[in-house]
Amino acid sequence: MKIIGITTAAVLSLILGIAAPVFGQERQGEKQDHNDQQEHANQVRPEQQHQDHSNQQQQRAQHQPQQDHNIQQTHAQQQQSQPNENKHSAQHPQQQQQRDHSNQQQDAQQHHNEQQRDRNNQQQYARQQRNNEQHHTQEQQRLRETAWQKHRAQSWQSDHRSWQQRGGYHGYRIPYDRFRDAFGPDHGFRIYGRPFQVVGGYPRFQYGGYWFSVVDPWPGYWANNWYDTDDVYVTYVDNGYYLYNRRYPSVGIAISISL
Repeated sequence: MKIIGITTAAVLSLILGIAAPVFGQERQGEKQDHNDQQEHANQVRPEQQHQDHSNQQQQRAQHQPQQDHNIQQTHAQQQQSQPNENKHSAQHPQQQQQRDHSNQQQDAQQHHNEQQRDRNNQQQYARQQRNNEQHHTQEQQRLRETAWQKHRAQSWQSDHRSWQQRGGYHGYRIPYDRFRDAFGPDHGFRIYGRPFQVVGGYPRFQYGGYWFSVVDPWPGYWANNWYDTDDVYVTYVDNGYYLYNRRYPSVGIAISISL
């Protein structure tokens, strides 16, 4: 038994002695393989990097002509657009002058239109004034004729009354110096065209700064329009004022004077 045990132990030792180097060699082999793989990987990586760098250079080389073409095309477009800009800049003053000339023409036309409108308005106003004056003149003429014709005597002897018959003159009296300078037989005038009114049914006209109301009817044998065509004068006789017609100097009609 003891011999068997010793033998068994010896065999185990022998086996272990053999196995240990083998195992150590295997571990060493594995480590060597790992180191070889690591070294191979380190060797491959630069090559791979070199390959990648080459690919990048090739890609850049492939894209470089296209980029250069694009740059050249952009530069050509800029150069092409530059003359247009210069041309536009060169044409700008001329266009500005054309616009200024057009604006001046428009302003001149507008000013001409405004002047034409003003002239038309002035002409229209003048026509309206003439029409109003004509209408006023016609109306005044009608009133004058009506007033004068109403005071035409049917019978001068019976219709006429002197200031003495009327009880004396009681109206305004013209100062002597004023009367001598503007009235009397030497200072004739025509009633036509002078300011005219109808007051209290009597014809009234203005002369020399005074109003003269005809209170006496005028003789029927005088001309129908004697107040427009005949020369008359104002005088003072028999304590009163009378209007005389130079064409018919034999009679005078009584008048009253006021300021």
